[in-house]
Amino acid sequence: MPQADALTDEQLVAAILRGDRERFGDLVGRYQNRLVNYLYRLLRNLDEAHDLAQEVFIKVYQALDRFDPQYRFSTWLFRVAQNAAIDQIRRQRLKLVPMTREGGEGEEPREMEVASGDPSPYGDLRNRERGGAIQEAVDALPWEYRELILLRHFSELSYEEIATLKKLPLGTVKNKLFRGRQMLKEKLADFLTD
Repeated sequence: MPQADALTDEQLVAAILRGDRERFGDLVGRYQNRLVNYLYRLLRNLDEAHDLAQEVFIKVYQALDRFDPQYRFSTWLFRVAQNAAIDQIRRQRLKLVPMTREGGEGEEPREMEVASGDPSPYGDLRNRERGGAIQEAVDALPWEYRELILLRHFSELSYEEIATLKKLPLGTVKNKLFRGRQMLKEKLADFLTD
């Protein structure tokens, strides 16, 4: 069997379905970083993104026989990931986490210490500011534009893959991405002129 780099995703899937299960590791290797990055942008938690990526790969492996090779594997993978992320976001909205810890017998409840989400004090301040401004601008976009920006620029999917994933005409994807970029540019105009 040729090296994994020489095979398309669809050829790897066919090899796995023929019994070469080790080839699934090649698919994971190709997509793990992009998938974690995409899930992180949706979930805002790196540990959850890693955990969910593993769950997505397990789901995909278990359903590999249902993959339709007329479509791209990456499109199918990101659709599974998108659905899993949406499910997780819905579950998280339902969770209420108390910010106090029960004391022992006769003790008052104590406030829990929560680790700060602030970046470490080390590193380049200007890059953190830029990254924060960009992330805030992306987060402020309406969902339909934010999702397309994330799929295109953070998950590196092609316009065609996004159109298939979202079940939208290619022209609509291009127009919405253009409009989303324009909104980002407007939101970042003040920051970029500093």
